[in-house]
Amino acid sequence: MHPYVVEQFTDAEQAVLRRYFTNLEGPVFALVNLPEVVKGALFARYSRSSKSLRRLFLDEFVGDLELAGDAGVDATVGLDRADSLYQKIFFEYGDDSVAQLGGVHLACEQSSNVLTKVLERGRIMSYLEQSTRYLGYDRRLENGLYRYYRDHDVLESRLGARYVGEMDRMFDTYAQLLPQLTGFLTDKYPKTPEDTDFVYRQAIRAKALDAVRGLLPASSLSNLGIYASGQAYESLLLRMRAHPLPEVRQYSQLMIDELRKVIPSFLKRIDVPERGIAWTRYLAQSRGATRDVLNTLLDDLVTTTDEEQVHLVAYDPQGEERVLEAIVFANSALGHDDATARVATMTPEQREHLMKAYVGERANRRHRPGRALERTDYRFELVTDYGAFRDLQRHRLLTIEWQPLGVDLGYDVPELIVEAGLAPQYEESLAHSAALVRDLHEEFPDQAQYAVALAFRIRYVIQMNAREAMHLIELRSGPQGHPSYRRVAHEMLRLIREKAGHQAIADAMSFVDHSDTDLERLESERAAERNRTKKDY
Repeated sequence: MHPYVVEQFTDAEQAVLRRYFTNLEGPVFALVNLPEVVKGALFARYSRSSKSLRRLFLDEFVGDLELAGDAGVDATVGLDRADSLYQKIFFEYGDDSVAQLGGVHLACEQSSNVLTKVLERGRIMSYLEQSTRYLGYDRRLENGLYRYYRDHDVLESRLGARYVGEMDRMFDTYAQLLPQLTGFLTDKYPKTPEDTDFVYRQAIRAKALDAVRGLLPASSLSNLGIYASGQAYESLLLRMRAHPLPEVRQYSQLMIDELRKVIPSFLKRIDVPERGIAWTRYLAQSRGATRDVLNTLLDDLVTTTDEEQVHLVAYDPQGEERVLEAIVFANSALGHDDATARVATMTPEQREHLMKAYVGERANRRHRPGRALERTDYRFELVTDYGAFRDLQRHRLLTIEWQPLGVDLGYDVPELIVEAGLAPQYEESLAHSAALVRDLHEEFPDQAQYAVALAFRIRYVIQMNAREAMHLIELRSGPQGHPSYRRVAHEMLRLIREKAGHQAIADAMSFVDHSDTDLERLESERAAERNRTKKDY
């Protein structure tokens, strides 16, 4: 198994941590015996900190908590739960709804970017991932190594030494370009008197990190906080056990070990032959069979492109009528067919009036109309760099399918990198990444994904209803967002308006931001500074 770095704590620190964390050594652990607001605050802070969760808890939270009452608690030996009732109802009778009522905060550390996408796929889970725009990957782990996943089989192969060498080279280039780009940005965007040094440095660093993140390989390690019900964890773990990557399968066992210390009854079915084991076997066999059939039916399973793409590939031309029908149905006593007939008789002016009334006067992007907008949907095919995919993939109310990471779709070089004169070093690093990926693919087609730099493009499809489209497009078009996914959001809106012809739905998305900005995070950092100042008073 991959040798995860073990954190070191003093005896006094261990005595505190044992009360609230289910283990002190492994990369996966659950949080227990803490108020929900503390666990939520920990995870929120976690996404913008380079520290592990246990170290973050010690450094920034312990001082504000009353710990005396928990002095006799030891969560690392497991919790003595009276679970006979759960076992009778849930395990024997199969009442899945019971498993929705028990939740766990779980920290998943030192997971590759490939693994984090697997962990974040569940619709009914909540998660926060460490951000590449706040944390530099030029810092090494406690053992002195760069933060990337080292697959055991790859390391033991003839390509093992080359894998380590090329990964180190990619991180070296990242570490060299980051300060150079930061200096370039400092000269290009001088500090203004209205901003504090802290706000200015944060905005400059965020822009620099955004530009160089494409150099990072998908093997880069990340920390992830998850909150989910027992039912959601069961579904996730069964999928992970059937996954072709060893890292994912091994990590699933680490998660099971910790979750069983907190919600053992909800996970009993995982190891039952006719239940969990049969389900995992079904998932693995169907995936393999599908690939085998495709290999016999299709000569070439790869198509290439030389540009970023956003295509609206499916939609309902009568989508706005369907939305109006849903509005009439929910706000009257008419049946479905009668509501449809009434909408058919409306004039364009009447339809426009009804849609505007339903959307209402939105004061901000969080004021979203009701579920009638879920009556029509859009299917987009996208080709973007992996960094943009990472942010769009986390939207849980949509359907997303993505293809394996590779290098055949080319890569994107940020305009800022070109402007700063750093493109030659940037592209040289990507060339090394591509060469390693192609050589790894011959022996390790699944593990080859680890060597793909985030600047390379990935093809995926997103299908979502109009209500979710409003949320995604307005959020991801914000001026504080990364330019790569801002472009996607703007193009999605254009296609909904012009290709689908859904003018009224597009007009309802009134908080899409088209403004140009120099330092994307500057205004957000200013707002955070204002909030900190108010708090001090």
